[in-house]
Amino acid sequence: MATPFSGAQIRQTFLDFYADKGHKILPSASLVPEDPTVLLTIAGMLPFKPIFLGQRPAEFPRATTSQKCIRTNDIENVGRTARHHTFFEMLGNFSFGDYFKSQAIAWAWELSTQVYGLPPERLVVSVFEDDDEAFAIWRDEIGIPAHRIQRMGEKDNFWVSGPTGPCGPCSEIYYDFYPEKGDEHIDLEDDTRFIEFYNLVFMQYNRDAAGNLTPLANKNIDTGLGLERMAQILQKAPNNYETDLIFPIIQKAAAIAKLDYATADATTQIALKVIGDHVRAVVHMIADGIVASNEGRGYVLRRLIRRVIRYGRLIGIDGEFTPKVAEAAIALSESAYPSVRAMERTIKVALQREEISFLKTLDRGEKLLAEVIEQMGAGGQISGNDAFTLYDTFGFPLELTEEIAAEKGLTVDAKGFEAEMEQQRRRSQLAHETIDLTALGTLDHLADHIEQTEFLGYTQPATDAAVQVLMVNGKPRQTVEAGTDVQVVLDKTPFYAESGGQIGDRGYLSGDDVLVRIEDVQKESAFFVHYGRIERGTLHTGDAVTAQIDLACRRRAQAHHTATHLLQSALKKLVDDNISQAGSLVSFDRLRFDFHCPRPLTPDEIQQVEDQVNTWVAEAHHAQTSILPIAEAKAKGAIAMFGEKYGSEVRVLDVAGVSMELCGGTHVSNTAEIGLFKIVSETGVAAGVRRIEAIAGPAVLEYLNVRDAVVRDLSDRFKVKPEEISDRITTLQTELKTTQKQLETVKGQLALAKADSLLAQAEAVGEFHILIAQLDGVDPESLKTAAEQLQQKLTNGAVVLGSVPEPDKVSLVAAFSPAVIQKGLQAGKLVGAIAKLTGGGGGGRPNLAQAGGRDASKLPEALEEAKNQLRSGLS
Repeated sequence: MATPFSGAQIRQTFLDFYADKGHKILPSASLVPEDPTVLLTIAGMLPFKPIFLGQRPAEFPRATTSQKCIRTNDIENVGRTARHHTFFEMLGNFSFGDYFKSQAIAWAWELSTQVYGLPPERLVVSVFEDDDEAFAIWRDEIGIPAHRIQRMGEKDNFWVSGPTGPCGPCSEIYYDFYPEKGDEHIDLEDDTRFIEFYNLVFMQYNRDAAGNLTPLANKNIDTGLGLERMAQILQKAPNNYETDLIFPIIQKAAAIAKLDYATADATTQIALKVIGDHVRAVVHMIADGIVASNEGRGYVLRRLIRRVIRYGRLIGIDGEFTPKVAEAAIALSESAYPSVRAMERTIKVALQREEISFLKTLDRGEKLLAEVIEQMGAGGQISGNDAFTLYDTFGFPLELTEEIAAEKGLTVDAKGFEAEMEQQRRRSQLAHETIDLTALGTLDHLADHIEQTEFLGYTQPATDAAVQVLMVNGKPRQTVEAGTDVQVVLDKTPFYAESGGQIGDRGYLSGDDVLVRIEDVQKESAFFVHYGRIERGTLHTGDAVTAQIDLACRRRAQAHHTATHLLQSALKKLVDDNISQAGSLVSFDRLRFDFHCPRPLTPDEIQQVEDQVNTWVAEAHHAQTSILPIAEAKAKGAIAMFGEKYGSEVRVLDVAGVSMELCGGTHVSNTAEIGLFKIVSETGVAAGVRRIEAIAGPAVLEYLNVRDAVVRDLSDRFKVKPEEISDRITTLQTELKTTQKQLETVKGQLALAKADSLLAQAEAVGEFHILIAQLDGVDPESLKTAAEQLQQKLTNGAVVLGSVPEPDKVSLVAAFSPAVIQKGLQAGKLVGAIAKLTGGGGGGRPNLAQAGGRDASKLPEALEEAKNQLRSGLS
C-alpha cells in the first residue's frame, strides 16, 4: 500500500472489479426511495427490494452499485466515534438467483487482499453460528485459520427483512488495527481494534409467521462495503472523517472559523466533524429534490442544516457560512454524482435561506435563555427540561447553554438534559432502521402465483382482460357482489396507474351481467390495482372482462400533463434557466407544478409564461414519444421529471423545438389538442419552492363560465357595466374604511366613558392606588387606551383591565406608573402570568403590556390574581 487509494479510486475500483466479474454497473438510486415504507434510502439493497420479493424480474442476474444512503437514528454519535455518519456510500455487489456463497466469499477476499492489498494476516471474518457451509468455505477454500473465523449469534450475523419474508445468515470481514495483540482472545466487539468493512448477506430462506425457515428457490447475494471505512483503512487515517472523502469539507469550515483542526481541542474537532458529515448529507439531499420543511424527510434535512449552523456558531463562526462549506462537498461529489454540481445554485440558495431563518431563531433562543437566567438567583441550576427546550426548539447546544450559565454563576442539569434527549432518541429510532420486505401487503404473497400486469394504455383505450386477483379491503375474495367496493388486478389493462404526478384513469370493467365502475388505479410493483365499485352483477376471480377507460377523462389528463411540460420549459426560458421541478400533480380538472425558485414571480412574468405556453399550443407542435436507452436520452438533452424512477430504457416525450423530458405519463400527440392554457395561481408552499396551479383544455371553459357568472351577478348587483365593477368596489372599500374609523372612534370614546366611571373603585394600597376591573365588549385597542388614561389619572398607581370582546376571546391590559415599577413590579410579567389562567399569554414593557386568552370564564379569577399580586407587591 505504498500509494494510498483515494476515496474516488476505492469506489471506481470496486465497480470495475465486479464489472469484470459480469456485474452490470448501475447508478445510485435517489435518496428519496421508491419504497413508501421507508423515509429515506437507508441501505444499498433498498432499490432492489422488489426483485428480492419476486415482484419484479431482475434485468440483470448480477449488479454492482455505489449507493448513497442516509441514516439519522444514531445522529448523536456523529463526530464522537470514528465511523458514525448520517450520509455514507455503500458499495455493493448483488446476485439475483445467480452465484451464491462460494463465489461471493472468494470475490470479496480477492478484492480485499489482491486488489486493495490488505494483508491477509490483518483480516478476521465472522459467520452465523449455525452456518457451517460458510465456515467451511472460509477455512477450506480461502485458507483462513479456524481461530480467525468467529461464529456469532443471530443478533449480529443473521439478516432479516421483517417479521416474515426473505432472510439469511451473514458473513463479515473485519480489519485488525492492532494485530500485535495476538489471536488468543479475538473480540470483534472491540471497535477500537477491529472495524467491519464488508458484509455478505446470504439470502437463502423465507421465514413464515410461525418462524419456520424454508429454503428459497432462488437464492440471492446482497453485500455492502462501506466506502468511508475502507478509506480509513487504506489511507491509514485515525477515523473516517480524516479521509479525503470528508476532510476537505472540515478544512473549509475550519478556515472560515480561523481554526487549525490539528491543534484544536477535542470539542472543536467534534464540531468540525459534525459539520463535515452533515454538509455532505444536506448537499446530496437537496440535489435529490428534498426541500427543508417541518415534516418527513424535509424535517430530516432541516434538522441536519440546523445542526451544521449551531456547531458553526459553537466554534466561533459568526454569520452565514453554509454555502461556502457546501462548495467543498460539491467539489468532492461531482465526479461520481454530476447532478450535485448541476444543482449547485439550488443547493446554495436553499442553505442560505435556511441559515438566515435559523440564525434569527438562535437569537430568540439567546433571549429566552437570558429570561431563564434572569428568573434565577446566583448559584442556581437551569433545569434539564429548559436546557433541552433551548436545544430542541431553538437549536442551542448544551455546551453553549453551560458556557453562558457559567458566566452567570449558574449550572445546568446535564443529567436531566440527557434524560430528555434519550426520550427523543427513542422516539426517533422507532421508524428508522428496519427494511421490511413484506410491508406492501397481500400482493407480496400472491406475486409468485400471478402474472405482472401488461399495460396497453399508451395505444389502446380498451382491451379484453382476465381478473387475476379480486380483493375487498385488501383481502382476497373469490366472489364479490354488487354494491361492494373492490380492488381488481388484471393480467393486462388500458388504465394508467397513478405515477409521475399523474392520477390514475377512470372507466369501467364489464362482462356477462357485471359492471364495475373504476375510480382510481394504483401501481404496486408490477401490478396495477384497479379500485372501484361493482354497479351490477357478481364478479369472480378468473372472470373475463372488457376494460374500458373514460376517454374524456384521459384526454383532460393528457392535456394537463403535456401542458405541465410546456410550463416548465416556459419558466426556464422566461424566468430562470436553473428552475427545476420539486413536485407535480396532473389531474382531470387541473395541474399543479412545484418548482425551486428563491422568489415569487411578478405579475408580468406570470402573464409572459402563460402567453408563451399558449403560443406553443397555437403553433401546433407535434409531440412524439419514443423508447431510448437512458444514456442516449440524456445525451439528446432530455431532462427528468421529479419523482420518476427510471430503468435502463426510458420513455421520452419530445415536443419538437419546445421540450424534451423523460416521462411515463400519457400525453397529447399535438399541442393544439391542449386548446387553451390558463394560470390560476402562483404561491409559495415552502422555503424556496413556488407552486403554479393551472388549467388546460375543457377545464379552462369551465373556469371561465364560473367567472363569467360571477361578473354578471356583480354587474347586476352594483348596477354597473362589467368593466366598471373594479372602480365600484374601490369606492365601497373607501366608504367602509371611513365608516370603520368612525366606529373605532366611537368605541374608544365609549370605552373611556366607561373607564372614567371606574375611578371611584380604585383601591388604596399604602401610597399607591390600584384599579382592577372588567369592561365587557371593549376591543383590545380601546382597552389599552382606557388603561393608559386611567393610570395617568391615578398618578401613582397600577391599572389592570380585562374584557371579552367576542366569544372565546379574552383581552387583558396592564398599565403601571414609574413608582410602581420602582417597587419591582412589571406590567409585562404580571399580565403574562394572569393570561395563562385564561389559556393564553402575552407581555410587553414594564409600564404597559397586553395579553390575551381563550377561556372567558376564567377572567374574574385572573383579575383577582392580579389584585392579589399588586396588593402583595405594593404593601
